[in-house]
Amino acid sequence: MTETYVRDQTFEKLDFTQKPLAKGEYEDCTFRNCNFENHNLSGFKFTTCEFTDCNLSLAPLNGTALRDIKFKDCKMLGLQFERCNDFGLAFSFQNCQLNLSSFFQLNLRKTLFKDCQLRESDFSESNLTSAVFAECDLSQAIFQNTNLEKADFRTAFYYVIDPENNRLKGARFSAAGVSGLLEKYQIKIEHEMR
Repeated sequence: MTETYVRDQTFEKLDFTQKPLAKGEYEDCTFRNCNFENHNLSGFKFTTCEFTDCNLSLAPLNGTALRDIKFKDCKMLGLQFERCNDFGLAFSFQNCQLNLSSFFQLNLRKTLFKDCQLRESDFSESNLTSAVFAECDLSQAIFQNTNLEKADFRTAFYYVIDPENNRLKGARFSAAGVSGLLEKYQIKIEHEMR
């Protein structure tokens, strides 16, 4: 059985939970307002594609290739990105809901997360060197043995990162966010009264 190869196409307002997307390789494609919820995307290859206003929540990603992918305004709850094919893995996220997703042990150098919800997401043992978390909600996100060197958290919020269990050299934080680095010490940081 030959796999589908699709290039430079736009898929709009399609519900792939009713009629599944053909398994194969998609290059320079745009997916707008499509529903992939629980759709098995294992083994698919996506290269320089854009997903806008799509629901990819709980879609299995075993061996899925995501190469230079832009996700914008997408609902992506509970995705296991570490199951993707790691060859050429590269993506960016803008205004996406990524709660309960896992990026365990992934190389995510220079990855951009902008205006995203990353509540309870797992970044354990991943390489986030020079990654940017702009205006991101990191409530209960897990950073354990994570390389966060030169990462930018200046506008991120609700994160708790243990400096003793993560590499933070050159990482950038706002003064307001410093308490998230000291959480385990149970120190109270208060603004001085004048």
